[in-house]
Amino acid sequence: MSLAPAAPLNLKSLSLPELEAALQPLAPTRTAVAKVFARVFAHGAADVEAVATAPQVPKRVADHLRAHAELPSLRIVERRRAEDGFVKYLFESPLGGRVEAVRIPLFVPGTEEKYVVCISSQVGCALACDFCMTGKLGFQRNLRTWEIVDQVMQVRAEADRPVRGAVFMGMGEPLLNYTETLRAARILCHPAGLAISGKAITFSTAGVVPAIRRYTREEQPFRLAFSLTSAIPEKRVQVLPIERTHPLPELIAAIREYALARKERAMVAYVAIRGFNTGLEDALALKAAFEGIPIKLDLIDVTDPTGKYLPPTPEELSRFRDHLQCLGAPIARRYSGGKDIGAACGTLEASQRGGTLFEPAA
Repeated sequence: MSLAPAAPLNLKSLSLPELEAALQPLAPTRTAVAKVFARVFAHGAADVEAVATAPQVPKRVADHLRAHAELPSLRIVERRRAEDGFVKYLFESPLGGRVEAVRIPLFVPGTEEKYVVCISSQVGCALACDFCMTGKLGFQRNLRTWEIVDQVMQVRAEADRPVRGAVFMGMGEPLLNYTETLRAARILCHPAGLAISGKAITFSTAGVVPAIRRYTREEQPFRLAFSLTSAIPEKRVQVLPIERTHPLPELIAAIREYALARKERAMVAYVAIRGFNTGLEDALALKAAFEGIPIKLDLIDVTDPTGKYLPPTPEELSRFRDHLQCLGAPIARRYSGGKDIGAACGTLEASQRGGTLFEPAA
């Protein structure tokens, strides 16, 4: 009987249990399988040979890997470095398409200096949020597990400090690529993988209600962030067309289920737009929508390279924060870094399509 797999064994796409199953016909020890897994992810092996020569990997397993395994990689097309320490990457996949990732510095005095990586889950996006450049690029396809994981691996390989978090807030809607993004997250958080705490992995969703409810039922160990932008349906639909498919009452009900099931505050992201969603009526609508639901609100300045939408003025934002006190919930203003390099998702790929290069990769 042939032990050759029907297709090449992609070592970057397999969780540890999946790798054990794939190698089971060779009867390796669990230690040998763990060594292969760790050599791929924890050590960031450059090629299959580096995996095959890992300590305690039997010759029969090593020979099988050499003959039947692959270890694909994204290609860095461009990287941009910001004055505030953010670094944005544009990757190209051998499967077609380009995606972006951003290395975010978290250097807080008195704590470990570390990075969080903002990663993409799709090539383009189908949701067409009006202020998002990725939505204007259109949707091409879902990313495979290895393409998601490799973004973090390549950023980590260049980092001078440890990567301790990952946020699915780059290109695409992660919950519309549910299976691949969850598998990637399990690899990212495995102790022999990239060893990122599950609590430090966040999926940002514009409100795919069926997937949110599935996520809650499955008791996934990662976190969700809900992109709301307005609690007034007539306003929300102007910037987030998903409101037509999954109306606000359905989304709020799903957020309630999530928060109560996890016994923690739900993270609600609110993109603040000058003269649009920062008035008293907007604060009161939030209060009414989330009555009885424990939340924490993240205020984010809109980033729209087209100039159609502008961030609120400091005075406007200050007034809005005063209005928001009626929520009785924690409110934070999320720092929007990397503005001098266009760190918002989709802007680097859009500039590439327009023919502008900043720092080509070697």
